[in-house]
Amino acid sequence: MDKAYAVSKMPFIKEEMREMQEALMVYRAAIKEISTKLDILDYEFKIRRQRNPIEYMKSRVKLPDSIMGKLRRKGLEESIESARRNLNDIAGIRVVCSFVSDIYEIAEMLKNQDDIKLIKEKDYIRNPKPNGYRSLHMVLEIPIFFSDHVEPVRVEVQIRTIAMDFWASLEHKLYYKTGDGNSVHIKNELKECADIITETDMRMQNIQREVEKLN
Repeated sequence: MDKAYAVSKMPFIKEEMREMQEALMVYRAAIKEISTKLDILDYEFKIRRQRNPIEYMKSRVKLPDSIMGKLRRKGLEESIESARRNLNDIAGIRVVCSFVSDIYEIAEMLKNQDDIKLIKEKDYIRNPKPNGYRSLHMVLEIPIFFSDHVEPVRVEVQIRTIAMDFWASLEHKLYYKTGDGNSVHIKNELKECADIITETDMRMQNIQREVEKLN
């Protein structure tokens, strides 16, 4: 009986897998579109200002298990359509810049492009999280053109400096290794490190401005 039931479910499982593959293809295409725009902006900076504002970029598309797990935690329907409607971070790009001013310039240039729509923006640089986390987060919607239709797709873009990225990466590893009973001392130490990094970022920004004046 169990075997027969499993066999009867096979066509549905295959169809769900096909739909998931198609959905993830759409998000990968959206990442390519945004990444190309960022590459062009970085190249424009290089030609006009003789420097690259973008140090590097990282991108990812959430795995199916991660997508369904997030829907489950939110108490939402676990389906591909539900994920498209309710999740903004299926596709994500992290952009690491040289200086704080580069973050805002790159963000404005992206938002001003005709085919990009800003869905949501959170500035954790001017308004850091209590733990000291700093980064500019945007959810952008971009049209993806296929052979028979155009599909608007949302991508989460996080823009931060090298120092902010360094802190965020290590904070995640150190903080979660302490388990559920996170030490207040460790939290305070990490927050202090974030404040020092912020001060360093601003000093580097000021130095960069002085160098530009000299040149």
